Parts: sequence; structure tokens; C-alpha cells
Amino acid sequence: MTIRLASLPARLALVATLGLTATPALAHPGHEAAGGFSQGFLHPFSGLDHVLAMVAVGLVAARIGGRARVLVPFSFLSMMIVGGALGTAGIALPFVEVGIALSVMVLGAVLALRTPLPVAGAMLLVGAFAVFHGHAHGAEMPDAAYGLAYGLGFVAATALLHAAGLGLGLIAGRSNRTADRPALRVAGAAFAAAGLGLLAGAF
Repeated sequence: MTIRLASLPARLALVATLGLTATPALAHPGHEAAGGFSQGFLHPFSGLDHVLAMVAVGLVAARIGGRARVLVPFSFLSMMIVGGALGTAGIALPFVEVGIALSVMVLGAVLALRTPLPVAGAMLLVGAFAVFHGHAHGAEMPDAAYGLAYGLGFVAATALLHAAGLGLGLIAGRSNRTADRPALRVAGAAFAAAGLGLLAGAF
């Protein structure tokens, strides 16, 4: 798979180093850093809303193709870090749960309806939703966690979920060579329905 995702971790580590600097003073930072990374890595898997949205980002990127395969996930990751920094700093963001639910519903609808999106438009869309996801991750960081390690953990998990969605999207594209790509449309409809249910639960 010639997507050049391997270049992302180095960039993300640099951005995360600058963005997630609110770290507590710890007597044993090595052990706390390891614990913080594992806690951060597991956090995106703790909610179906996060998992669905992050996989959907990869599916949308695969459907658009070309440079979107890198730029769309990277936009999500970058803006998620911004949201994470806001969350760890205790800066309030309204309607976080609504924004997360909408991300699942809207991205699912984009896939189901085959909504034409330019690369820049897709980047703006997923980036806006990513702020809500990042804020939720940052705000729910355990008090004892090492902030930078925790941030790197949820960035790594998110990148993994994007890669999973991207891989599934590429497989679906190869097995459904018609312009309709029915597998992606069915998946999108399921995501949109799940997002609608999440949205109803957010109120």
C-alpha cells in the first residue's frame, strides 16, 4: 500500500510535543509516561463514537483517493491535537458530545450519498470534527497520566483507526469497481444511522 503513512508519526510527534505540554511533575516519569501512553492509546477504543468516526475518516479518504489518502487523515490528527490541548488545559468547548455524534452521522452520509468533496473540503470537514474528539480525549485524561505520553497514545490509536478505515476503503474500492462502490455506500448508511442514534443520546 503506497500511501506513505510512515511519514506521519514523526510529524505528529513534533506537533504533539508543542501542543500537549501540560504535564504534571512526577517522581517516576518513566513509569508514568508508559502508563500515560497506554491510557491514551486505549481511550479512542473506549467509545463506539470515536471508533466509527476515525474509521469513517479513513473510508472517506480512500473514496476520494490520491493525496487525500494522506492529507485527510493528517488534517484530522492535527486538529485533534489542538482539541486535546484545549481539553487538557481545561478550556471548555460547547456541544462536544453533539459534535462527536455529528461527525459519525455526517461522514457516514458523505459515504452513503457519494457526496462529492474536494480534498480541501474534506480536510476542513474532518478537521472541524476532530477538535471535538481531541477535546474529549484531553478532558478525560486521568490526573496521574503523563500528558505528552497520553497525547501520543491517543494520536497513535487514532492513526491506527484511520489506517484501518483506509485499508478497508481501498479493499472495497478494488472489489467494487463500479463508480457506485456499493460496499462503501452500505457502510456509510450504517455509520450515518449509528451517528443518528448517538446524536439522539447526546440530548
